[in-house]
Amino acid sequence: MFSAFASRFRRYQQMRDTMRQLQSMDDHQLADIGVQRGNIHHALRFGRF
Repeated sequence: MFSAFASRFRRYQQMRDTMRQLQSMDDHQLADIGVQRGNIHHALRFGRF
């Protein structure tokens, strides 16, 4: 039970760190990887379109 919680928490931390990195990029850099600023959360959760 604890390992499941720890695994989910690690995934949350990784997603949060990735979100911060993407949010720090400018719009041109995001466009280069195929992500629009308004779609960062969706891209992290479900992958790019």
